[in-house]
Amino acid sequence: MNDRDPQILLDIATLAARAGGQVLKKYWGKLRRIEEKAPGDLVTIADRESERAILEVINRYFPQHGILAEESGVQGNKDSGILWVIDPLDGTTNFAHQYPMSSVSIGVLVAGVPTIGAIYDPCRDELFGGGIGLGAFVEHQGERFPIQVSDCRELQRSLLVTGFAYDRTRTMDNNYAEFCHFTHISHGVRRGGSAALDLAYIAAGRLDGYWERGLSPWDMAAGVALVRSAGGIVTAYDGSDYDLYSGRILAANPHLHPQMVAELAKVKPLSQSFPFR
Repeated sequence: MNDRDPQILLDIATLAARAGGQVLKKYWGKLRRIEEKAPGDLVTIADRESERAILEVINRYFPQHGILAEESGVQGNKDSGILWVIDPLDGTTNFAHQYPMSSVSIGVLVAGVPTIGAIYDPCRDELFGGGIGLGAFVEHQGERFPIQVSDCRELQRSLLVTGFAYDRTRTMDNNYAEFCHFTHISHGVRRGGSAALDLAYIAAGRLDGYWERGLSPWDMAAGVALVRSAGGIVTAYDGSDYDLYSGRILAANPHLHPQMVAELAKVKPLSQSFPFR
């Protein structure tokens, strides 16, 4: 097996995403214990068992690759040139509350670049997949359909999405000002609670633009590859090159992306009088 063939990597990524998703389905509505790694940052047995199922698939086919997983950290061969970046349950808070917006996210970095992405939504049984040079698709009930980013050309007609990090009550850089700004100049801004699904929806053209701060590599790796595979643009807030480890992301279709860069530059920080806890 060619361990660098993009199609083979995508096939195994989708297989692993579904394996993790089956675990999440088993625990949906049946969690008995919820832990906090940090204030507001939840983890459950579903996260851990999903990760074990995903790792079993990847290690079965590619034991020579490196892995970065949310719950178990870095493992495998760091010098292989290929890194699997795994979030076994993106949207744990939603999952714990039985709010149906969570996912399994598996990205593959080739020479440090997000190249392959598979995101599985167990509640809707939707699998989003894609890779650079392969295009992007959504699979539902055994059928596969190609996807691409939207053609929305005006922010005033756009539907955007964002999120708020766990440290939002402890820092002025918490995305509240940006949220208010974009809410006033668009059809609306949604907050899904799963960064991976937010990016998958950008790739599928269901949402037009996305920005967020306070993210981890496993929140974004798969979604970055998906959006780019579907014709979208992913950068830093100011339009400069995207850095997976920066914690920030701006993703949109090619028409809206420069408009969102310009609007983000206009946002002023919150007042010092804001009541932080």
